[in-house]
Amino acid sequence: MKDVILLMVSATLVNNVVLARFLGLCSFMGVTTKVDTAVGMGMATTFVITVSAMGDWALETFLLAPFDLAYLRTVTFILVIAAAVQFTEMVIRKVSPALFRTLGIYLPLITTNCAVLGVALLLVEGRYGFIDSTLFAFASSLGYSLVMVVFAGLRERLALAEVPMLMAGPPIGFITASLLALAFMGFSGMSAN
Repeated sequence: MKDVILLMVSATLVNNVVLARFLGLCSFMGVTTKVDTAVGMGMATTFVITVSAMGDWALETFLLAPFDLAYLRTVTFILVIAAAVQFTEMVIRKVSPALFRTLGIYLPLITTNCAVLGVALLLVEGRYGFIDSTLFAFASSLGYSLVMVVFAGLRERLALAEVPMLMAGPPIGFITASLLALAFMGFSGMSAN
């Protein structure tokens, strides 16, 4: 049980996919102007990462590794991710048309979000079992969502602040992101290693 908790805390906070591994930065900077949008994107990405990690684990374990087809790993993982994104897109369009319109182009771009593929490849590298893979993927996506929502909240506050004209827009966003990354580095003493 202790190992599971350490794995999840490590994936969520210590080795955060956005702030420690620098994956998923396009959506991190593009969708985080409003907290509502960031929450929606975080939920959609959490679902896609978790579901695709389960499918990718099964493909790796039962097809790619036994038949020595590792060279097809990236292509097959992207196909699984694309299928999960299509399913997510159909559900969001049906359940919340307003969120679907708000997310716009960023929803289909989850397919090319390097955080989603990065988590799948980290699972292969870590050689986790099915349960650990699923928990790691879920925790990584929770970390992604947490950072998205926190950063969106900070950006909403910055929109109301008097920022020097030279620093307005993306520059202050990048400075805020770097300070957020420094804050998350404080969790590095919590790792199991």
